[in-house]
Amino acid sequence: MSWLRLRIGKSECRIAAVISLLMTLNGCVTDSVDRAPASPSAQWYGQEQTVAAGQVHLSLSAPAEVAGPEIDALHTYRLPELINMAQLNNPDTRIAWQQARQAAMAVGLTESVFLPIITASVVGGYQHSRTPLSHSIGDRNNLQTNSHEVVPAVVLQWLLFDFGQRQAIMKAAEQTSLAANMVFNGSHQKIIFDVMRTYYQYGAAGARRVNTDEMLRNSMKILAATEARRNQGVATTVELAQVRQLVAQAELNQVVAGNAERDAAQWLYAALGIPADSRIKVDFSAFNIDLKPVNPPSQKVIEQALSQRPDVLASYALAKAAKEGISAAEADYLPKIYLGGSLATGHGRFDIQGLPSIGQQTSSSNILIGVTLPLYDGGMRDIRVQEARSRADSADETFKKTRDAAAREIVVAGDALQSAIASGKAAAHLVETAEVTYDAALDVYKYGVGTVTVANEAANNLLAAQQANTDARTAVLVAAANLAFVMGDITRSDTLPGPQ
Repeated sequence: MSWLRLRIGKSECRIAAVISLLMTLNGCVTDSVDRAPASPSAQWYGQEQTVAAGQVHLSLSAPAEVAGPEIDALHTYRLPELINMAQLNNPDTRIAWQQARQAAMAVGLTESVFLPIITASVVGGYQHSRTPLSHSIGDRNNLQTNSHEVVPAVVLQWLLFDFGQRQAIMKAAEQTSLAANMVFNGSHQKIIFDVMRTYYQYGAAGARRVNTDEMLRNSMKILAATEARRNQGVATTVELAQVRQLVAQAELNQVVAGNAERDAAQWLYAALGIPADSRIKVDFSAFNIDLKPVNPPSQKVIEQALSQRPDVLASYALAKAAKEGISAAEADYLPKIYLGGSLATGHGRFDIQGLPSIGQQTSSSNILIGVTLPLYDGGMRDIRVQEARSRADSADETFKKTRDAAAREIVVAGDALQSAIASGKAAAHLVETAEVTYDAALDVYKYGVGTVTVANEAANNLLAAQQANTDARTAVLVAAANLAFVMGDITRSDTLPGPQ
């Protein structure tokens, strides 16, 4: 179709060069999604995070989708393996990953406004007419004419200068993208904490079931001693009934503990993001370790922790984005300079019945530079600036609130860990004394010195002490994980107790 060619000297080569350059720039814009995390299964680490962390610290001083792993029913999973499974399977990471990608694409949209808009269009038309003749010419009573024309055109629109409005919008989008990446990291850290918490609770439920098994064995020992005394004519029927009641209570406790253990397994499965009917073997070696006493977080440690917490960094980035919104709104008061141009060619034919066709080839090109300045808009710009300032103030207050709440969480988590460690020591000592009491009560009852009531009470107290010790150990482990979580250190390998 030769009429599409623009016959204006060397313009074809120039147009090809311009289009090639614009395609290259467009590729840079579409790469903006690289700002987002590369995968939903791993945390995001970028230069912006390091820069933002440093800025927050200074201010405080003044998903290609990854398929989940198959569950091996014969393999015993350790805590780090469970965390990896959750990062691959939990839907929260994929949701946060998609949100981060959307924010990154928004940056690409803001970058695209710096480039020109080139539009190609083709307009064509055809007209047929028949005009009656007042006098016939030969055997013809009318005159028929046909005309058609095709006009292809390329139009250029380019905003050259706007006093920094586009730049402010792009910076706001970049900060919003950074905030989305921080939220993505926070989602990963929350999943790690949830896995650790439910892992410890699952281990505690198993320990409670073991305690009820031991309670049942202890109750059977008392029953055996009572039956022996009954055969000797020493124990009474009431004593035998009391011991049998103790055994029945121990059996009930065993059933309840088994149900609680299965429920705890479901909570762990939910944190892992695996089906409820899954069956996996879990290594609880990390549940049985002893944690050393730790010092409360100092002011310096708290400030360092705040500079790496994802929620604080996200709030700080959103506050910076809101401030850029003020600059973008104020730029509406200033003029804008734009460039416009077009290239067009036309090809038409006019046919009259019985005469040779008449053809016409035309071409045109133009370029314009213009300036626009809004003079009056009924106060719309004033309202937009006031709204932007209000949003910036609100975002700044939100950042301060988030920072203060995070600092308070760290202090409370440190105190909770100290209290849990102290309770754990007391509970361990309570178990030791309860075991001594039970052994002594059973021995003296066997020899006819003590009573079955004392033996039953000692057995119940031993179970209560063991359960309290299990709860205290769980509280210590969960408190330690929570402290690492609120300090933003939970992704470090040394925060995972037990074999790595």
